[in-house]
Formats: sequence, C-alpha cells, structure tokens
Amino acid sequence: MANRKRVVLIGLDPKVVDYAKYPGLTAEKLEGALRADVARLDEFGLEAGICFIDHGETAVETVTAALASAPPDIVLIGAGVRSDPAEFLLFERLVNVVHEGAPAARLCFNTGPTDSVAAVQRWL
Repeated sequence: MANRKRVVLIGLDPKVVDYAKYPGLTAEKLEGALRADVARLDEFGLEAGICFIDHGETAVETVTAALASAPPDIVLIGAGVRSDPAEFLLFERLVNVVHEGAPAARLCFNTGPTDSVAAVQRWL
C-alpha cells in the first residue's frame, strides 16, 4: 500500500520513565502496549512508528529527525509527556517542533499506552 497514512507516536522511552508515578506499570508493559498499538494501527492500513524520546536532552532533535525522515499525516504525543506536570515544558517544545516540522499533520493525544488507536482514529 503505497498511499498508507503515516502515524508517528511520540513518547518517553520506557527506559527513562519514572514508574513510581504509575503504580503497576513497568518498562516492559509500557513498551508492549505501545508496540501493540503500532500493530493495531498497521491492521487498519496505517504506517505507524514510535519515536521514543528522553526528558528533553535530545528530544527535539530526535523528533525533528523522525518528522523529516517521512512526513507524517498524524502525530500523537503520549500522555506520559502531555499529562505529567514535570514534562510541561517538554510537551510545549514538542508541539512547536511538530508544528514546524509537520505543519499539515493532525495532532492527537492519548490518555495512556493502550488507547493510541482510538486517538488516531479520531483524526482519520
């Protein structure tokens, strides 16, 4: 399918998440849930990929490179960045990076690592 819509899921690398904030969540569960979302998006005929970032040291450069490699139709910024007050400035920077690097892309947001598909579907 040459004309598949491209989706980029941006979220904290499971290796850098503070799991004390999310009881019961582990790096393995987080990454597994995100990879399952990518597989489900693929089943819907989308080309989805994950862009794991750190807390800001290289996040802007990482996202800029991901957006430049193949312009996305939809960009999701995960709840670990969006809803954590400690990540507020990172979230703000990422919104502006996406705005500059993929101005035609739709933005969407999930509430956790298991509802990314629903978030993307709202903007198809």
